[in-house]
Amino acid sequence: MWTWRDYLISPMPPGLASVEAYSYKTNEWFFVAPMNTRRSSVGVGVVEGKLYAVGGYDGASRQCLSTVEQYNPATNEWTYVADMSTRRSGAGVGVLSGQLYATGGHDGPLVRKSVEVYDPGTDTWKQVADMNMCRRNAGVCAVNGLLYVVGGDDGSCNLASVEYYNPVTDKWTLLPTNMSTGRSYAGVAVIHKPL
Repeated sequence: MWTWRDYLISPMPPGLASVEAYSYKTNEWFFVAPMNTRRSSVGVGVVEGKLYAVGGYDGASRQCLSTVEQYNPATNEWTYVADMSTRRSGAGVGVLSGQLYATGGHDGPLVRKSVEVYDPGTDTWKQVADMNMCRRNAGVCAVNGLLYVVGGDDGSCNLASVEYYNPVTDKWTLLPTNMSTGRSYAGVAVIHKPL
């Protein structure tokens, strides 16, 4: 499920274009406009009130995707934005400083450590430094100006490692300690607690 404003949004498996939203206010599920491309294993993020569906897998064509769509809740429409340079299914997606990051993922058996960042203001993607490890299906969150990528798998085993990206230095750093167990498809969230 995707968290977005006061809704939870979920694409319908396996790789369909239809999208359902949940309203916390009315406690009801309802359909919103379908995506232009059917997707599963899609990454999502919200920038400036717009929801982005990043990459994924099209079950009909049996292809991993480089396409990206933007959902505008004001118009209930999906529109294509610039494609990533690389096809990514299972990419970890996060938002940092108003930009959308697509980390890792895979294209068939090839698990990636490359990372791309999308600037909505210019509708462009650019490559940034590679992660230290190949990862797909990792959790992603932003904390204190850094982008954290948590766990995932490298194509053969679940990963217990965590690394973070500093956009100022364009560098990834592995945390010195790992989680107690490898985790893939894990959700990651940040709770802001005042000190």
